[in-house]
Amino acid sequence: MSNLSEKQIQILETAENLFARKGFDGTSVRDIADEAGVNIAMISYYFRSKEKLMEALFEQRMGHIKMRVETLIKDDSLSPAEKINMLIDEHIERVMQRQKFHKILYCEQILNKNPFIIAIVNDLKKRNVAVISELIKDGQKKEVFKKKIDVILMLNTLFGTVSQTIVSLDYYRDINDLKELPDDEFLKLIKRKLSIHIKTLFKAILTYEA
Repeated sequence: MSNLSEKQIQILETAENLFARKGFDGTSVRDIADEAGVNIAMISYYFRSKEKLMEALFEQRMGHIKMRVETLIKDDSLSPAEKINMLIDEHIERVMQRQKFHKILYCEQILNKNPFIIAIVNDLKKRNVAVISELIKDGQKKEVFKKKIDVILMLNTLFGTVSQTIVSLDYYRDINDLKELPDDEFLKLIKRKLSIHIKTLFKAILTYEA
């Protein structure tokens, strides 16, 4: 969905908060309406059903990746490796800014109780894998990336590492004795460590330099 109204965005953000707190199955349309201060008819008008609302939320949070990669592919001022590194940093930043959504994404895939959610996620993943594969092919044509790359496993390394880190921030903080570190400094540290870690892995996966 694009060009959403302020009211639609408000409903989506309310649903996101509730889904993150109570789960998809534990949240009713009435819960969303009450929390958002709207009537159920308005949610039905905009989104038709709770399932369609969830679909719109996923599209809003994940659908832009395809457009972003397509833009990067056309940018001749950046090397293939620089483009990949930009995507890594942008993904980390996006997940940090949208922790509630990515907890929903992570938990719903683990629970695997709602096939329609898995279908939405898989469809978005396929679209994103397709364009990122084009980015990889560009690097292969320029002979800076290896020929045989399992793009899905590579992206699982990115998505899985970042998602697992996000859902276990308290554990990471505790095990590394970082309780006294202010929240903003802690998140900066996590982003920096994730960036270095994943770029190192991707360099080994993609290039001949590892």
